[in-house]
Amino acid sequence: MLVKVVAAGVNRADLLQARGAYPPPEGASELLGLECSGTIVELGPKVEGWSVGERVAALLPGGGYAEYAIADAACVFPVTGSLPLADAGAAPESVCTVWSNLVEAGYQAGAPLLVHGGAGGIGTMAIRLGAALGSPVFATAGGAERARACEALGAARGIDYHTQDFVEAVLEGTEFRGVDFIIDVVGASYLERNLKALAVGGTLVVIGLMGGAVAPLDLARMLSHRQRVMATNLRGRAPAEKALIGRRVRGDVWDLVASGRAAPLIGARLPMSQAGAAHQLMRAGSVVGKILLVWD
Repeated sequence: MLVKVVAAGVNRADLLQARGAYPPPEGASELLGLECSGTIVELGPKVEGWSVGERVAALLPGGGYAEYAIADAACVFPVTGSLPLADAGAAPESVCTVWSNLVEAGYQAGAPLLVHGGAGGIGTMAIRLGAALGSPVFATAGGAERARACEALGAARGIDYHTQDFVEAVLEGTEFRGVDFIIDVVGASYLERNLKALAVGGTLVVIGLMGGAVAPLDLARMLSHRQRVMATNLRGRAPAEKALIGRRVRGDVWDLVASGRAAPLIGARLPMSQAGAAHQLMRAGSVVGKILLVWD
């Protein structure tokens, strides 16, 4: 379907693509933008269940920083309830990333969860989703103010990684049991400590490599504690896999997003013409939540 874009979320993948380090999948638009919101202006011949004029958000392989974007109907979500249409443009990438990884890891509502990068776009969505589903969520962030912002979003404990050891904080907060799931955007530099914070039978899901890609792995600990380590991404998946993720998100948790219980936290809004400034904000790491580009 063809969507007239109202807003597009900014993601770290956009910065990588702008540097030439993260090319779009074959056949996808070379324009930046992995998500958008707007109104449907045209439907493909095989699209059913949607109407021209409906307000939607869409997960895209590229092309969100544009006036119009082409979206796979399976990766489109209705914008209803209390969620403003523009704000919805910051939801698809984060909610699809968080939920697909949790589901593949075997997540059950209420299970203790540790989220690294809790003040970022993925992290704030993970906190809101986890809290809405009854999980005690521990979240790391850089600085006391950002850690408190995580708690304001619903985290049971925000952990300032500049001054606190997240392993100690997690073990203390779980009566030394550890968490069942970890969503990690850091990678190598956190691997050893992540395994120590993980409960018996727990799963570490690595979705980013901000702290490097190569680290020693303590297989003896993993064996004795029956732990798993997964590494996944979203953009590079086959269209059929993304369609399955889209349907699962729409059926399982999109109502939480649309109702506001797990709405994206918008930390900054800029005009679409200031995409470069938005990328500078993301590189600076000062924004809590998502950065949104909006058409006038």
